[in-house]
Amino acid sequence: MKALYAQLQSELQRFHVQEQSIETVFIGGGTPSTVSPELYQPIFDLLKNYLACGIEITSEANPNSATKEWLLGMWKLGVNRISFGVQSFNNDKLKLLNRAHNSEEAKTAIMNAAEIGFENISLDLIYATLYDTKELLEYDLETAFSLPINHLSAYALTIEEGTPFERKPHMSKEILKVTTWLFDAIQAHGFHQYEISNFGKYQSRHNLGYWQYKDYIGLGSGAVGKMDSQRFYPTTIIEEYIANPFNIKIETLSNEDKKIEQIFLGFRSCVGVDEKVFSQNELKRANILVDEKKLDSLKGRFYNLDYLLADEITLFVCA
Repeated sequence: MKALYAQLQSELQRFHVQEQSIETVFIGGGTPSTVSPELYQPIFDLLKNYLACGIEITSEANPNSATKEWLLGMWKLGVNRISFGVQSFNNDKLKLLNRAHNSEEAKTAIMNAAEIGFENISLDLIYATLYDTKELLEYDLETAFSLPINHLSAYALTIEEGTPFERKPHMSKEILKVTTWLFDAIQAHGFHQYEISNFGKYQSRHNLGYWQYKDYIGLGSGAVGKMDSQRFYPTTIIEEYIANPFNIKIETLSNEDKKIEQIFLGFRSCVGVDEKVFSQNELKRANILVDEKKLDSLKGRFYNLDYLLADEITLFVCA
């Protein structure tokens, strides 16, 4: 936490942050709920003058470690949105995913957050696992929507290098027809899809900031920051980060890199893509997709009509 504080001091200078100019804060990266609110206090004290009025401050939380006391402590610091890593309400599936909590703990944590006063509560669900059936996913959704949430993220299980699932690639099994059904079922509950994995009666301003290609400070080991054409990468090795939180690699993006990122981020979300971003040839190809009813064109912006095709649409337009 001292290393985080030191890096934050440095980044506030690097980004020339003005008073009341920070629009959102997101405490994430796995297990913020294992850190007591008292240890966050110095960071919040340092940020105080930089936070905009009406700011959205989110913390991720694991249901097994987000005690009522922890939630209350974060609420008192100013956190006003909680995102719970629930993944499923089926205990067998939770074991399969190596989660430390059970279904009851997840429900209790969410109810505790609502009781404390959090109005913006989100939960994550994982789908496309070998264990999934339509009935299981229906149960997950029914349980989720019986709780006081206004945002839901649905992520397909992806097999990443260096994770326990790397040796079990068969664990991931996505069926497009089921994914389409799942997305439709979530929206039938009034949760609007505003990005490929995100649905809500409330749209997270922090999430939207990434897709709108805004600048952001990345604090902590393995975090990423972006300012203009530069991206900042603190070391991913926690011991090295603690020893020297200023050891940050800098990547300079080319104009082409920036353009491709703006296009794929825009097409995987409700943000869309400004026509000025495209070359003449790309604009021609985007208009072909409008004629094919794959894209919508409105007031100089192009919007994707099916987020599941976001990558293919980006590849087609930028070919």
